[in-house]
Amino acid sequence: MSREIVLDTETTGTDPAKGDRVIEIGCVEMLNHIPTGKSYHVYINPECPVSPGAFAVHGLSDEFLADKPVFAAIADEFAEFVGDARLVIHNAAFDIGFLNAEFARTGHRQFNLADAVDTLSMARRKHPGAANNLDALCARYGIDNSRRTKHGALLDAEILAEVYIELIGGRQVGFDLTLQPSARRSAAAAEQAARNARPRTLISRLTEAERAAHEAFIQSLGSSAIWREYLGETKPEAS
Repeated sequence: MSREIVLDTETTGTDPAKGDRVIEIGCVEMLNHIPTGKSYHVYINPECPVSPGAFAVHGLSDEFLADKPVFAAIADEFAEFVGDARLVIHNAAFDIGFLNAEFARTGHRQFNLADAVDTLSMARRKHPGAANNLDALCARYGIDNSRRTKHGALLDAEILAEVYIELIGGRQVGFDLTLQPSARRSAAAAEQAARNARPRTLISRLTEAERAAHEAFIQSLGSSAIWREYLGETKPEAS
């Protein structure tokens, strides 16, 4: 069974090497590309100011974050939630760079960027030359992102899970997130039956000569032939 974690972060700025920190983590669990309903979400006190540019994007202020736990306090539970799952991230190098900088401070095992699925790279390959940010992808795939007035890690992870499904092939019957597993199987069976159903009655390929030969054969069997009974031309006599 394939377990994946769709992940997003918010940060104090754009460069962990210059001291910018993670202030929010949002994760959504998927099994075989289907969200399980399990998620992980936390706000983090970065112990440094949020830059004006970052605040304009996510709206998380220094005052709001002041009473939140520091990264070291949530590192164990976060690492445990992710486990050995493959990460699915939009612009994976950015988020993993920040998370690995945090893990370097706490001594936890760092993520391997090569093992992550980067949906931004996937989108660029699938839609070269087009805008491939999350809002643009939602518009392209008809995904409702009306709640996304500001960037938020958990909401963005939930939206990214839907975008990811579209990028890997779209909402087939097996990907209908509103159906329970039994309903998905029923829906798949119904779709298969519909595909197998004959759209119209087949046209007979018998020639007139073949029809005449068949009729002559039936006539040769006599009036009490079982064949005539099958066709409804005679009724069996009472015994």
